[in-house]
Amino acid sequence: MAINRIAFYHLETLLWIARLGTFAAAAARLNTTQPAISARVRELESHLGTALFRREGRSMALTPAGRELVRESEPLWARFQGVLMGCSDVSGASGVLRVGAGEIAAAICLPGFVADLARDLPHVSLEVDIALTVDLIQQLASGRADMIFGAGRVAHPMLRTLPIGAVDLLWLASPGVAALVPPRAPIWSLSDASPLYRIVKDALAASRLADNPVNLCNNVRTMIDIVAQGSGIGVFPAPMVCDHLDSGRLVPMPHTPSMPQIEFHVAVRAAESDPLALAIFERASSLHL
Repeated sequence: MAINRIAFYHLETLLWIARLGTFAAAAARLNTTQPAISARVRELESHLGTALFRREGRSMALTPAGRELVRESEPLWARFQGVLMGCSDVSGASGVLRVGAGEIAAAICLPGFVADLARDLPHVSLEVDIALTVDLIQQLASGRADMIFGAGRVAHPMLRTLPIGAVDLLWLASPGVAALVPPRAPIWSLSDASPLYRIVKDALAASRLADNPVNLCNNVRTMIDIVAQGSGIGVFPAPMVCDHLDSGRLVPMPHTPSMPQIEFHVAVRAAESDPLALAIFERASSLHL
């Protein structure tokens, strides 16, 4: 068994395949090609004298020997990375961080997060994906994202979540619609997969707007523009409508139900062991909205 020929990149490759599930995903994460990943696996299997993967249909699955190597190597790899991080200036750390965020969380959380990261960790690159929070949770749990920002509660048994603040929600309309008595304009809301939808529906149930029709849209900025044109009433996070309020294009709706603040959270996998990802997670959790 040629243990002395096993390099750190062999173990790194194995661990990323195990985490992401495919050779292609590991190749993308490690900024190389799928043939290069396959070659590394063959080299590692040759040095160890045992198969680490077996083909199951169109996918590859770890063998018992592969699962044992992953289980034993993960804490060693994390400790090794921690030692390297501890021996170096964290501001010199480099890597690619995959960040997911819902549209509202992206608008409210990402500007400050990106600015802080660019200032303190200039060699860390970001890959940002904007999607529904429910989809982002699955991406994070499966290893396709390193960190996510979500509006509302981000709950999953495989995730570690920290609150990063909350912002006010405002009932708004154009001046013309706000002056209507009674206000018969439609209510605009995000889809039922959004935490904002549930907040709006609960508030409407016991209000004078309960009989108004509810229109759905999957984009907050589009809804803001629609409402500003006089085509309805909307509930929007205050930081996203500052310009519209300042210009008078949107005004508060009178006699509307009180709204709770919308909370924001940042999350990583509960089993995350990468020191850089954990360091950035701690930085993100200190955001003040």
